[in-house]
Amino acid sequence: MTATQLPQEPTPVRADGVAKPPAVRLEGLVKQYGDVTAVAGLDLEIADGEFFSMLGPSGSGKTTTLRMIAGFETPTAGRVLLHGKDVTRLAPFERDVNTVFQDYALFPHMTVGDNVAYGLTVRKVPKPDRERRVTEALRMVRLEGYERRKPSQLSGGQRQRVALARALVNRPRVLLLDEPLGALDLKLREEMQIELHQIQQEVGITFIYVTHDQEEALTMSDRIAVFSQGRIEQIGAPADVYERPATRFVAGFVGTSNLIGGDTAVAITGQPGLFTVRPEKIRLAEPGTPVGEDEYGAPGVIRSVVYLGPDTRYHVALDAGGELVVTQQNLATSSMEALEQQGRAVRLIWKRQHHRSVADAG
Repeated sequence: MTATQLPQEPTPVRADGVAKPPAVRLEGLVKQYGDVTAVAGLDLEIADGEFFSMLGPSGSGKTTTLRMIAGFETPTAGRVLLHGKDVTRLAPFERDVNTVFQDYALFPHMTVGDNVAYGLTVRKVPKPDRERRVTEALRMVRLEGYERRKPSQLSGGQRQRVALARALVNRPRVLLLDEPLGALDLKLREEMQIELHQIQQEVGITFIYVTHDQEEALTMSDRIAVFSQGRIEQIGAPADVYERPATRFVAGFVGTSNLIGGDTAVAITGQPGLFTVRPEKIRLAEPGTPVGEDEYGAPGVIRSVVYLGPDTRYHVALDAGGELVVTQQNLATSSMEALEQQGRAVRLIWKRQHHRSVADAG
């Protein structure tokens, strides 16, 4: 599969046999700022009820794409359709979406309950309905009983959940999340990844999540689109993107990957091209260990060792040229035993099924 051959989910069909439109459809979407092209002609479908992540480095176009879906940016060219309706020129409040931002944007002088109810108050929803829906939204994010607290009395994770409740209370059909966990520390971020995924499954609405964190995308998503320079390099389920990267960029950005090319590739595989193999798929063996018919092998010397607690990362200089990284779990290895491996001659062996050809693009 090349970077331009993007698999799409099959179109869902309603009970009456009529094709159900995707929650979001982007057609030839372009955004330019003067001479700079931020988004370069995206075509994409996101299914109703899907947890879809846009993953990429800063400046790759993912946030600009999200903002065009939300209505905060107008496309230079192309169309945005929500559930089959063209909303390209509609204002944000005319679209059935809500957005959760990284900074939460909570009103500090308001209580949690008033923050969550704000959108309903603006729309003049009757007070009894408003109170019931606020209670339901806070229950969804596991903050029952917090209605009278102020944002300053909450932890970062609790404030993030209030912002989520404020978006959910409006019952949008699509929820847009722009790096909402970016301000949290690592442990809380990992906990909130699980919480967000559970909440999405419970409410059943479409989540479109922007992140530069590959672990977030791999942990929560039904599908991931990997962005680079305003284009989508690859789209697929987390396991597909990780195990079968389509391009050099995807292999290097999603997880740690070894790229093998040139004379080194010919020496190891007998054929030219660019290949990738993940560090955890390679095992360290003694020099001269036989290589099976379904395996590749490469002799080398351990140049450096990085002890990471549960894992150790070995940097191996290959006799054929270049270097591969090998990651092994420390199931029965102490830090001293791992570090003593530096300078040792080894043979690296991996299954051919884990050896992937990638496009030399991106």
